[in-house]
Amino acid sequence: MKRFKKLSLLLLIGVVFVSCSNDDDVQPFNEPILNNMEYGLGEKSNSGVSGEATFNQLESGSVQLILEVQGTSSGNMHPAHIHMNSAAEGGGIIVSLEPVDGATGLSITEFSSLDDGTAISFEDISDLDAYINVHLSSEALGTVVAQGDIGQNELTGESKSYDLDERAVEGISGSVLFEERMSGEALATLSLNGTPDGGMHPAHIHMNTAVEGGGIIYSFNPVNGTSGMSETHLGALDDGTAFGYADVLEVDGYVNVHLSSDALGTVVAQGDIGQNELTGESKSYTLNERAVPGISGTVLFEERVNGEAQATISLDGTPDGGSHPAHIHMNTAAEGGGILYTFTPVDGTTGMSKSNVAALNDDTAFGYADVLEVDGYVNVHLSSDALGTVVAQGDIGQNELTGESKSYTLNERAVPGISGTVLFEERVNGEAQATISLDGTPDGGSHPAHIHMNTAAEGGGILYTFTPVDGTTGMSKSNVAALNDDTAFGYADVLEVDGYVNVHLSSDALGTIVAQGDIGENELTGNSVTYTLDEADVTGISGSLLFEERVSGAALATISLSGTPDGGSHPAHIHENSAAMGGGILYTFTPVDGTTGMSQSQVEALDDGTVFGYEDVLTLDGYVNVHLSANDLATIVAQGDIGAND
Repeated sequence: MKRFKKLSLLLLIGVVFVSCSNDDDVQPFNEPILNNMEYGLGEKSNSGVSGEATFNQLESGSVQLILEVQGTSSGNMHPAHIHMNSAAEGGGIIVSLEPVDGATGLSITEFSSLDDGTAISFEDISDLDAYINVHLSSEALGTVVAQGDIGQNELTGESKSYDLDERAVEGISGSVLFEERMSGEALATLSLNGTPDGGMHPAHIHMNTAVEGGGIIYSFNPVNGTSGMSETHLGALDDGTAFGYADVLEVDGYVNVHLSSDALGTVVAQGDIGQNELTGESKSYTLNERAVPGISGTVLFEERVNGEAQATISLDGTPDGGSHPAHIHMNTAAEGGGILYTFTPVDGTTGMSKSNVAALNDDTAFGYADVLEVDGYVNVHLSSDALGTVVAQGDIGQNELTGESKSYTLNERAVPGISGTVLFEERVNGEAQATISLDGTPDGGSHPAHIHMNTAAEGGGILYTFTPVDGTTGMSKSNVAALNDDTAFGYADVLEVDGYVNVHLSSDALGTIVAQGDIGENELTGNSVTYTLDEADVTGISGSLLFEERVSGAALATISLSGTPDGGSHPAHIHENSAAMGGGILYTFTPVDGTTGMSQSQVEALDDGTVFGYEDVLTLDGYVNVHLSANDLATIVAQGDIGAND
């Protein structure tokens, strides 16, 4: 970076001294210096030589150029010149300078015109399209030991680096660095690791993103395989269109480095640049195994500077040589829906696919932010001829699962051996994925399933209809967003619903329940208390009464008796006071079925409407009577004290 120093003539009357870097002598100049500017001279050819070039404005109007370099040795003289163009471009000599004395590292030249006689002033230096070379010797002018851009080619300090990732040749990767010049143009430096000695690797900026591909718009100087380096001046595209540093930051492009001029089809390093650069923001979604065992993976969306996205599908288990179409579909996977966006097909050999996501298939703008909010899912298909076979699938956007879930048990009912669970998983949008998993369902069957209002012990109408359970797999997946009457109903509502789930034998046998379970506020907490019901007026009938606490604070009451006659129906009640004292009826249970000896009731209020739940049972001054029949309430078949009287 050049530095200007405005010096007062009043302070410089007399002798001005400029220090020399390689000895303790000083060189006197008897002419005042009005201004100066400095440029750096960087090491070249691994010479160990570097330093500064200082341009001084002399009072006479001439320009004085002092080269001060370190790393030279006594006895050597190093020719030096100002050349036209940038160092990356190269160009002819426009000013021949005094050679650098190896002993002092110093060269001092005073000039007021170029070598061709064109006048030049100090003010012209900052506008020069030029650079300085210091050479090894007059016999080795081809070896430059120090070099630096000057004038409009000086670097401003602003820069942007992009990664060049490994592609077809293992171990070759690096970066491309763009540095802004004072002119607004740029110095482009390609730096690669792993390139073979002696190779020359063509490199270009192409239009579009790397995953889309596109034509060449700019050609760099080839990368030297031995050094892995290339430096190029960037001022215009190959078609002559002006193209500088600011344009690099906005270009819709990418960089390819090729194996050789004879193997341009083999890309050894590649990276998106400009508006296609990745911001570092990303979102990954799981693609689960579906119709083909062993195939699963992820889809990764990475944000670009322009708001678009790079989508990378990565699958394990795909067969070599296969090509697997993939799409974003509308709705959730459980619901199904039409295609919104088509990815590049997944290569079966690598299991990979890369796509640029900028618009849906109907040309509606669709970028990274839209992915995060889309009501959609991803399908990867077996082949273009077998689109009906989905090998991997996953919900994305607002349908992604948050990780919050709640599972409820579905107990065996009318058909022995059928039981399982219903799992509700929260989505980002607050809806839920419901998965019913049953064991023991017959192959080929289809089992309707619903959420009903109230508890299973009470029964109630249908609130929500699930996708029927497939008897062969025992599975059903549904999206839970609204009840059958269109009332909004999501994951949070499931946790609070006064409801239960029924799975039916078939659509023609809805009266046969094969699995059932309370959900939401009716779920059992695990807290329970059991009371004994002793034999009373009828020999051989006795059992127990189980109260189980619900999340709501109510209770499920289960009476279990042995010895009841088939076909009978036995009224049962909670009475006040102890059995020894007797008392009036407080609460009426569902009658006990004589054939099963069972009764289940919802306990949340007494017969008079007083709130009465699980905690109230524990402190109640009461007892239970089970009667012979509704017509013979006087005959008690089982009895037991409960609550405080136990």
